[in-house]
Amino acid sequence: MSSLSQTPAPPQATRSQRTEAPRGRRTSTRLGFALALIALTAALLTSAVLAIGIGSANVPPLETARYLWAALSGGTISADDFSRYQIIWQVRTPRVLLAAVVGAGLSVVGVAIQALVRNALADPYILGVSSGASVGAVTVSLFGLLTGLGIYAVSAGAFLAALLATILVYGIAYSRVGVTPLRLVLTGVALSFGFQAIMAVMIYFAPTGEATSTVLYWTMGSFGAATWGSLPFVAAVVALGILLLRRHGRNLDGMSLGDETAASLGINTGRVRWMLFAITAIMTGAMVAVSGAIGFVGLIVPHIVRMVVGAGHARVLTIAPLVGATLMIWVDMLARTVVAPRELPLGVMTALIGVPVFIFLMHRRSYVFGGK
Repeated sequence: MSSLSQTPAPPQATRSQRTEAPRGRRTSTRLGFALALIALTAALLTSAVLAIGIGSANVPPLETARYLWAALSGGTISADDFSRYQIIWQVRTPRVLLAAVVGAGLSVVGVAIQALVRNALADPYILGVSSGASVGAVTVSLFGLLTGLGIYAVSAGAFLAALLATILVYGIAYSRVGVTPLRLVLTGVALSFGFQAIMAVMIYFAPTGEATSTVLYWTMGSFGAATWGSLPFVAAVVALGILLLRRHGRNLDGMSLGDETAASLGINTGRVRWMLFAITAIMTGAMVAVSGAIGFVGLIVPHIVRMVVGAGHARVLTIAPLVGATLMIWVDMLARTVVAPRELPLGVMTALIGVPVFIFLMHRRSYVFGGK
């Protein structure tokens, strides 16, 4: 009598074996993220040193580092090196640092705004803040307001006008059901056109061409007016804003999926949207006040970072400032060296870089907040 042959059953996986693979993947992901963070930080520092040394009078990187160390540590500089030291420390260093701060801030605000309004085309200026700031800058220039602030009068006027524009946008967009993303975007776009019309009227009746040059500065962007005096305020506002937005990474994850989903996760969408809108508006106003409106950075960088690290806002808000700061340093360096001694507006450079990158990203894969 023949016995039936039986195939032995595969052994049951133990609990430790079942969890080993996911745990290994998580460890690998964390390691990759940490390495990317270290690499981007090193790239940012290297870019800053190179950009500080490059200009009408080129200074080698080692010499640039020596001058920077002397300034930070209180070291001595020989008489022969003093003129180059002044160029490095007093002129280029605050400009490069301001470029890094603004680039980091615009990138982070772009991430938050795109989540708040659930629009892949949103950027820091979609809510009319930059147009309002431009009106403030032109008003101060034409009527001589805030003269007690000296060289910071125009920047202060732009910042105050940006805050007023923010309050106006939010107040008009508010309804009985709160502020919805669509109403917020539509109100911001409409008021932006209104602010531009006010600027056009002011320029038309201006007795001199000063208003025109001021508007060009605020609409195309520049770091030419960077000083050590203007850097601390905007740096503090941007740094604090980045920390606050990163703490709300989970809220941004939920709100990017829609208000109903966010509410099911226990997120008070009305209160959180108002809070994050205020943070992004203050950051944008501070940056516009010292650099004017610089397009495409807050639009492109969030998409690039999401492609690399995913859509989780805790990771995106950690990587985006480094990418934005490095990008802005190189854009500013090109703007002041390509046609030296003249300087190209930053808005021109970011558009020349941003348009082809955006088209490439659009054809490469679908966006997080959009369709295919």
